[in-house]
This record gives sequence, C-alpha cells and structure tokens, in this order.
Amino acid sequence: MSEEEGPTEELDEATHQLRRESGSLPEEDLEVTEEAPALSHDLADSLEGQFPGQISETPPTNDPSESTISSENGSMISEELEEILPFSETSTENVELKPGHIPSPSLWLTEMTEGYETVGKSTNLQEESQEESDLGSERFTVSLQAKGLQELPEDILKVKYVKYLYLDNNQIKTFQADARDMLGLEILSLMENEIVSFPSDIHLLSNLRILKLSHNKISNIPKEISQLKNIRQLFLNNNYIENFPAGIESLGNLNILNLANNKLKYIPETLSNLKKLRSLNLECNQLTVFPKALCFLPNLISLNLNENLINSLPKEIKELKCLESLSLDHNKLTFLAVEIFMLLKMKELQLADNKLEVISHKIETFKELRVLILDKNLLKEIPEKISHCVMLECLSLNDNKLTKLPKTIHKLKNLRKLHLNKNSMLEITENISHLSNIHSLEFAGNAITSVPIEIKNCRKVTTVNLSYNKIIYFPVGLCALEYLYHLHFNGNYISEIPVDISFSKQLLHLELNENRLPIFSEHLCPLINLEYLDLGRNHINKIPSLISNMVSLHVLILCHNKFETFPKELCDLENLQVLDLSENQIQIIPSEIRNLKGIQKLNFSSNQFTSFPIELCHLQSLEGLTISQINGRKLTELPEELSNMLQLKELDISNNAIREIPRTIGGLTSLVRLNACNNQISYLPPSFLFLNDLQQLNLSGNNLTALPSGIYNLFSLRQINFDGNPLIRPPMEICKGKQLYTIARYLLRAEERDEKILEKIFMIVANHITETHFEFLSQKLKLANSEMKAHSNLTLSERVYQALQSWKTESSNSSQSAVALRDQLIRTLTMIGAYEIMDKITAFKLFTSAIKF
Repeated sequence: MSEEEGPTEELDEATHQLRRESGSLPEEDLEVTEEAPALSHDLADSLEGQFPGQISETPPTNDPSESTISSENGSMISEELEEILPFSETSTENVELKPGHIPSPSLWLTEMTEGYETVGKSTNLQEESQEESDLGSERFTVSLQAKGLQELPEDILKVKYVKYLYLDNNQIKTFQADARDMLGLEILSLMENEIVSFPSDIHLLSNLRILKLSHNKISNIPKEISQLKNIRQLFLNNNYIENFPAGIESLGNLNILNLANNKLKYIPETLSNLKKLRSLNLECNQLTVFPKALCFLPNLISLNLNENLINSLPKEIKELKCLESLSLDHNKLTFLAVEIFMLLKMKELQLADNKLEVISHKIETFKELRVLILDKNLLKEIPEKISHCVMLECLSLNDNKLTKLPKTIHKLKNLRKLHLNKNSMLEITENISHLSNIHSLEFAGNAITSVPIEIKNCRKVTTVNLSYNKIIYFPVGLCALEYLYHLHFNGNYISEIPVDISFSKQLLHLELNENRLPIFSEHLCPLINLEYLDLGRNHINKIPSLISNMVSLHVLILCHNKFETFPKELCDLENLQVLDLSENQIQIIPSEIRNLKGIQKLNFSSNQFTSFPIELCHLQSLEGLTISQINGRKLTELPEELSNMLQLKELDISNNAIREIPRTIGGLTSLVRLNACNNQISYLPPSFLFLNDLQQLNLSGNNLTALPSGIYNLFSLRQINFDGNPLIRPPMEICKGKQLYTIARYLLRAEERDEKILEKIFMIVANHITETHFEFLSQKLKLANSEMKAHSNLTLSERVYQALQSWKTESSNSSQSAVALRDQLIRTLTMIGAYEIMDKITAFKLFTSAIKF
C-alpha cells in the first residue's frame, strides 16, 4: 500500500464505524415525525421479504447517501437523523410493472382491493391495533425506479391510495402532472432524472413530508414551495441552483435540508427562520463566507460546509448550542475563532485541507468530541490540553508539519485511531503504550528511525502503517501484538526479518516492499494465515521450500528483485491467485506452473524471455496476463495456443516487437481488455471480430494501414486507441476522436463504395476484353471459362461478367475484401498485356478519386 492510499482509504470507514458505535444522538431525538412508529431492522427486513414487488405498502429502502446528513465522508449522526416512516399491517398481491408500461387504474385498483380482502388480516403484524391497521392500509408505495420513463405516469397518480411515489433513475425531463391527482402523497422521490424545472402548483401537495429532487438539472425552485407546511426533508443536492430558493425559509417543520453540489454564493438571513432544522448540507458550493444566518438555527445538529471558499468563522457561531457535527474540509481557513470552542456538544469536527497553523488550547472544552480530522493543514504542534478531550476516538493529523505528539497523548484512553502520516515525526513516544484501546496506528511518510518496544502494550491494535520512514531494524515489539492483522512496512531500510515474526500467525496482510531484504526469510513461512505478501523491490533471488506452508497465500508480489529463473517452489502454492514477478531477469517458465490451479493474474513484464512462455497457455483459470516488455527482451510473436486460455479477460502485450496477432485470437471469448500498443502489428485477422466481450482496445503505435470493415460487430467496445498507426482506411483523422461509431460508419460507407467500384471495373473488363485475353485471364484467376463456353449461348461480355462474379463469390468466402479483389484483377490484367482495358480502368480510378467521399 502506498503512503498516499493507506491512511485515507480507511478514514471514511473509520468515521462511519465510530458513527455507528458512538451513539451520538439521544434516543428521543431519533424521530422526525411524531406519529411514525419505529420498527426494528429485523421487522423491516421481514416486511421487505414479504413485499418484494414494485407496488407495496411499505416505503422501500432508499439510497442512504440521499437520506444522510452529509456526503460520503460525512457526519457521525447521518443515519440517526433518518426519518422513521410508518409501516402498514396489510399485504397486497404484487403488480408487475414492465419498463415503460403502466397498468390501467381500474385493473391496478382491483388487484389492490383484492389484496386487502384476502391477505390484509393474516399478516404477522396483527398484534398492532386495528385502528393503526386501517390507517396503514391506505398507505401504498409505488416504486418505478430505472424503468426508462420519460414522463410522469398520470394513470398511477390518479389512484388515491398512493402515499409514497419513487420515480428515481429515469429520464423524466419535466414535471407535467396535475398536482390535484397527488394530494395524498407523503413522499415524492425523483432523484437522478433530467428535470429542469418544477411546476408552481407543487403547493397543492399539502401532505408531502419528504421531497427528493437530487441529481437533476434544476436551476430554479418556485416560491410556492413555501406552502408545503408539512415537509420535513428536502433534498435538492446535485443540481444547478445558483440562488437560494425563495420560500424555503417558510418551511417551519423542515428537519433536513440538502443543497450540496450546487452553485450557491449567498445564504439569506431569513434562513434562520427554520427553527426546527437539524441537518443542513451546503457542501460543494461557492460560499466565500460562513453565513451568519446559520448561527441562529437553535436545533441544528449537523452542518456540512465542505468544499467551499470560506476563510473565517464568525463569532456568532457560539450560538449553535446543539451542534454536534461540523464539516469544513477543503476551505480556506487560516485560524479558528475561539467561539467555536463554546460548542460544548461537539462530537465530530472535520477541518481537513485548510491552512490552519495553530489549534487553540481551548480545545479542552470539547469534552464530548469523538472525531477530529485535521489532515492537510500547516500545524506544527498539537496543544497538550487535547488530553482533556477524553471521549476522543479518532484523531487524524495526516499531512501536516508535526515533529512530535503532545506528552499527554496517553490520557486519551478512548482513542482507537491515531493517524499521523506525512509529517516530520522523528520518533514514536513511549507513552503510546498507554493507548490501551488503540486499533489503528499510522505513521507513514515520516523520519522515524525506530519503534519503541513498549508498542507491544497496545494489545488491541489491528493495523499498523510505518511505511516510508528510516527504520533499520524490524520492530520486534510488533510481533507481540496478537490482534495485528495488517502491517505496512514499505520503503524502509530493513535487511533482516527476526524470528519473532513467525509467532504472528494471525497476520493477514504484510507489506515489505522497497526495503533491503537479501533473501525470502524462512521466518515468514510459518505465517499460515497470511493472504497478502508484498516483497517487491528488494534483492531476493530464491524462494525457500518451506513456502509451501503458506497455504492461505492469495497474493504474492516479488517484482523488482533478482530472480534469473522462475522459482519452482512457488508452484506449490495451490491457493495462489495473484503473482507479480515483473522487473526480474527470468528467461524460461517451467512446466510445473500448471500446478497453480487457482491462479488468476500473472505479471511477467520486463523479463528476459526469448519467446512467449507457451506454458502459460495451459493455465485454464488465468484471467489477467501482463507481459509488457518496456525494460525486457522484446517478444516477436504470439503462439496459436494463446486461444486455450478461455477465462482470460485482460491481456497486456504492449511494448514488444510482435508482428501479427494469432489467427486463433477469436478463441479468447472472455477477453475484455487488450493492450497491444507499441508493437509492429500490421494486420488484424478475421477471427479478431469474434471478440464480442471486448471493451477496451489499445493498438496505438503499430503498423496498421487498414481496419477490418466488420469492426462494428464488436458491439461491447467502449475505449479504442489507434494513434500512431499509418492508417489509410480509415484515415487517421477519422480515428483521432476514438469513436467507434465514426470509424465503423466510415468503413461501412467505404465498403459500399469499394463494392460499386469493383462492379464497375467488372463491367469495363467484360465490355472490352478479347477472347484471347479472357483465356489468359481465366487461367490466371482460375475462372470457369471453358465450361461456360461449351454449354452456353451467352455472348463474350456476358460470359466474362458471370465468370468474374463467380470468382468474386468464391473469393469472398475466404474473407477477401473488394479492394483486395480489385488489386488482384488489375495485377492480372497487367500481366496478360490487356493495356487497353488498363487505360480505361486507370481513367475510371482517376475519376472516382476526384469525387469527395
């Protein structure tokens, strides 16, 4: 794992896990609607199993990203603010709705009514009151997601029982419907459509509680939205809104408002009227100041202002007494107003990617803080009083200028994740041993030379990242950590593996890339549970026989080492799936490689093969093969047996000297990606057009002069590259756009044109050839002249024309193009001395070349 990937990959997962475990909201705050009874996940799952159809009585589970408080890196409280919707007691028969087809209201209503009569009182929810049952029986869900709809299904809307309507992921462009037909709607979801505007009569939907219009093309919201007095959740994120929608400030019952990913530059003061607002997402807009109106939302719990242009916080921020989650990543903050430390309920604070140089010692007031993200700032130190944040569970300080941790760090007894990648740390303090609950330690990209033995006391650690430091000796203290599953130690100066590591049998993932290991240590072989091992960029040249004990090994990376022969010991790893031996000096692959029954991906790039290793063609399980010889000896040909690899999906043979593609290439029926750039390929065989699953094709930097006309048959092809070829058919100008449709269209028209030209040349020959020249022509092209002459009363011209047509038919069966037949005919006419016909054909060719195709 690289130092860039390691810390950031797990951070979102970390905050999400902490969000679930911290219980950041009290129980009484979870409901958004007073009348909605909360159901357990088990009950919800059982209902989903009973009513799997597109029309049901319970609202289907929606995309959590649309119902959460913040975006992907979001707030700890997102899931807990999700409104709990009422479930009805009754069941109904499933009504199958085919794409683009809406059943008539009478039929649909009849089927629903029958469902009430036959099933309604026999469900497993009979313990609820009959009154609730009767109420729930009128609440039906219509789910028409991803059905290719281009307009609202008006017939469905006229059925009065519809309460929850989901029309997400269609192609609806306009909301043209009589709102009077939807008066009973409580939930309307039109996410991921192509809606540009909303009708002004939306105010008639007086019962609407949730409105989702995310991922559309809306630039304006009608002011009549202010009359939706019952609305609780409003999602307008990922649109083109430039001005804050007038009327939203009148929605007194609004709990959740999402306007992320728009073009807002200003927030009106009147927004402070939303006294019940608890979650506000303004991420990815163009706000240059922190809107003061936000400071007067007394019930606001979560506020997301990530990816704006805010450079300071107002003093009024202290008024947000209920705020628990504040996200200001990717802004331009240079300091924090001290008033922010008066928000005593703060549980999650995200300030990554700003320009903060100092964190005030007043951070000690955050007694409830669970998550603190300060990545990508200019911090040189962390105040000692951070130790007063006794509830802190995740502290991320990646990419700063820190040289040490505060001495009081050991007082953070609840800390589970400590990330300090890409700083200027010289050492790891011994006090770290007191972090008894720590699970993840990351110090990649520092200048650490050693790891204290006291790290063995961090008994709950599961992940340690010490990559790209200056560590010479492998820390034996790590070998005592019985729950250590992932260890990243790339880019150090380790030259020896201690015997102690053999006791770390629980290890699943070990990276020692770019160190100074001279051998594959036998002390690694007892790691029977290890699944991933990276020993690339060392000095290893042989493998111990005991490697066969590593029965769980799935991925083995040995690139950039000193192997001159393929180590046969690897062939005993029956469960190996990925093997990387690129950038070595291997010349031959032994036949024993067939023992790798489960191998799926092989990388042998930049080795010294004298020819393509034909032994690889026997690997029936292989899905990916890379032999790109940038630094190795160039391959000149591919074996016909290549087609035996029926499971092969990815083939990279770039940067070789291959002259032709095997005629059996069409046998690779599973091939999805082919990279053959920078070779000497001049021709694509006919079977190439049988690669029906091919999606990516790179043939740049070859010697292709023509593409096959039938390339349009590769209907799965999405990415193509023919740059750097001397293409004539089609011209390179046609291929530069890398659009298969354009290339195929050109070739189809060219083929039609070639057929017409060939037909015209046949007519010229037939009308002007002599009997003598026809005899010679028949001998050269093996035309059926004598037989036709003996049994036919046709004229010479007719006989010549028929003979040429028969010749064309026979030649076409062997996949010869019209251009090839034309050239062959012209060469033969020249050989037999039919100069008068040649003059006429030359004149015709000059005429056709003058016409713009």
